[in-house]
Amino acid sequence: MDISYIVLLYIGSIGVWMLYSIFSNLENFCNTHRKTNISGLPDKFVRIKRFFLGINLRYFTIFAFAILFPSLSFAEEIQSTTQLDLKNHFIGYLGIAITVLAYAIAMTEDLHQLSKAKPMVLGSALIWLAIFVYYKVEFGSAKNVAIVFQTNLMAYAELFLFITVSMTFLNAMTERRIFDALRIVLANRQYSYRQLFWITGILAFILSTVISSLTVGLLMGYIILVIGKGDPKFVGLAGLNAVIAANAGGTMSPLGGISTFFVWQQNMLHFTQFFNLTLPCIVNFFVPAFIMYFSVSKDKPAFPKETPILKRGSKRIIFIFILTFSMTILSNVFLDMPAIAGMMLGLAILQFFAYYLTRSEKLGHFLIPETEQTIDSQKGFDVFKCIAGVDWDTLLFFYGAMMIVGALNFLGYLDEMAHFLFTQINPTLANILIGLSSSSIDNGTLMFAVLNMHPTLPVGQWLLLTLTLGVGGSLLAIGSAPALHVLGLMKGSMKEGEGYTFTLHLLWMPAILLGFFASIATLYLINGGHF
Repeated sequence: MDISYIVLLYIGSIGVWMLYSIFSNLENFCNTHRKTNISGLPDKFVRIKRFFLGINLRYFTIFAFAILFPSLSFAEEIQSTTQLDLKNHFIGYLGIAITVLAYAIAMTEDLHQLSKAKPMVLGSALIWLAIFVYYKVEFGSAKNVAIVFQTNLMAYAELFLFITVSMTFLNAMTERRIFDALRIVLANRQYSYRQLFWITGILAFILSTVISSLTVGLLMGYIILVIGKGDPKFVGLAGLNAVIAANAGGTMSPLGGISTFFVWQQNMLHFTQFFNLTLPCIVNFFVPAFIMYFSVSKDKPAFPKETPILKRGSKRIIFIFILTFSMTILSNVFLDMPAIAGMMLGLAILQFFAYYLTRSEKLGHFLIPETEQTIDSQKGFDVFKCIAGVDWDTLLFFYGAMMIVGALNFLGYLDEMAHFLFTQINPTLANILIGLSSSSIDNGTLMFAVLNMHPTLPVGQWLLLTLTLGVGGSLLAIGSAPALHVLGLMKGSMKEGEGYTFTLHLLWMPAILLGFFASIATLYLINGGHF
């Protein structure tokens, strides 16, 4: 029996298990929403679920293993293997099918309540499993496949550590009530809604240059919900403005976005070259913000006066945070040291400072009466709780996405795509189209895919690609992680149809698209009339 069909049989059994799991989740979801207009769906899902259950999956999988492993034992041993072009082979088609299915499940997370990481991690594992099995059976060795797999894994490991350290610092500042104090300060100043619209947008833009734009969107969404709870229209417009600002700010810095970090990590752009994106990113944020500004109310929200109380060590954690990113940038620019080395040094400093806070109980720098709040501020600081609070679903999603992209590159699809995009059509047009596609596909995944295509591009084109991929996610609510997180935040705090919604984002898309092309024009002028 041909090994291709054996692999299909084995992986097909796992695919059926995936479908069964999806319909089980859909059944539970529908059962909890029977009062809505989907009351007819649960019975239909139950019938489909029973169909898959009736296949007797346990025996199906056992049968696949029984056929698979005897075939492996009789494979001929070949000492050297070469990478094959499997685009038109069954393994290639299987990889594409699994990729489409995994992304489809991940993008419909809100429907079936299955976290986006699960299908991506499973999909990547299945594709690589198929490749390993094919090479082992056909050539007797899959060592070169293992090398490629490990190369992709190392690329992910650096991203994993970078995001983990960044989010740990953010969680530490949140635990020390720094951002809660920021919210109180904004409320106490009695700004108008229009002033708060600009302040929250600018804060999102600035913070996203050093903190993941995903996290900034969630943070600013929380602040906007609290200070604008009396005006749902303000909450919606300010939330949208913060999403655009977070994407734009994260694009002008390799520290603020996944796609920009990839470009910096692979040395396609040096840190100082990102400065060329500063003005285009400001334009991208300002154009739609200026248009939306006139729809924001002129009223002033009324808040009771509160006293911001920071936990002990909060200011020093801010200093360590600034020191960490300064060391990361300077060591990379002047010492060519990988960015993650500087980040890990900062994490080590934070851990020692956490130890100091835990061991010492003095409150010498607090000039406020002793209350329950000040007593609470004396408690120690556990940095590992901040590490545990990292968004693991997102981190695992990127593992699956990067490993899938690496597998498709190994199969030969990315080389074919690179030939079409950067040879058969104009690179400028290709980069703009890739940027527009980021409105519905994660920009980090797209950038990793382009980097795996190994296109020969001048610096101007890399700047264009970085810009369009970074800000293109603002075009639709499904195109960026900040937007999706703000949407999730709004669902639990606003009435249906109020605040920041898919519909509101779509309504303002023409203004966002104008900012998208205005930023490209600005980069074109800065670059001397060419890319």
